[in-house]
Amino acid sequence: MRVLAIDTALEACSAALLDTTQGSLLASLSLPMTRGHAESLMPVIDTVMRDSGLSFSDLDRIAVTTGPGSFTGLRVGIAAARGLGLAAGKPVVGLTTLAALAAPLIAADDRLPVTAAIDARHDQVYIQIFGPGGRTVLSARIIAVADAVRAAIAMDKMRLVGSGAALMAAAWPPAVPLHSVDERRAADIGWVARLGAASDPQQSAPRPFYLRAPDARPQDAAQLPRR
Repeated sequence: MRVLAIDTALEACSAALLDTTQGSLLASLSLPMTRGHAESLMPVIDTVMRDSGLSFSDLDRIAVTTGPGSFTGLRVGIAAARGLGLAAGKPVVGLTTLAALAAPLIAADDRLPVTAAIDARHDQVYIQIFGPGGRTVLSARIIAVADAVRAAIAMDKMRLVGSGAALMAAAWPPAVPLHSVDERRAADIGWVARLGAASDPQQSAPRPFYLRAPDARPQDAAQLPRR
């Protein structure tokens, strides 16, 4: 299976092409950034496709991160994935940034728990806790950092990953052992591709996964009355 993976949900603009029959990435490019994803994504995808030597007709599916993350960023990636999928006649699957952040740690050792945490500002984090075998112990949600720590310390040898990992580590009780803290700011695009290859297109629609409403909202007073 050949999978084009796209990620613009967090602090990178990334694309990769995975060939599962070879078990490796044919091409990959990831540019760290907090804004400007809309301008950078198509050139990144073009570079990856050229480096891979494949055309869009050679793909079997497209995978894209759906959030949580930057409201603007994740919409850029989803729109691009949907558009490419429609033009090429290929299925598009969506997967969460929290699952993508946790995936390499689970693959390295699935006996230890993982907490994927993304800084949601205002002393809050987007969080999901995975137990042994990668099973979800606490489903994805947005909660206060203190509440996230209380949920995570219930499991021994916890590993923290994501932009919210440092926030949780700073609030972690000194008496409770913490196995590791990985402060990566974006998912590994290779793992986005691998999760995309394993996803069920019927169960993984590429829809935005916000967990909270946007901060900016239209002003009702400025709306014109409908006729």
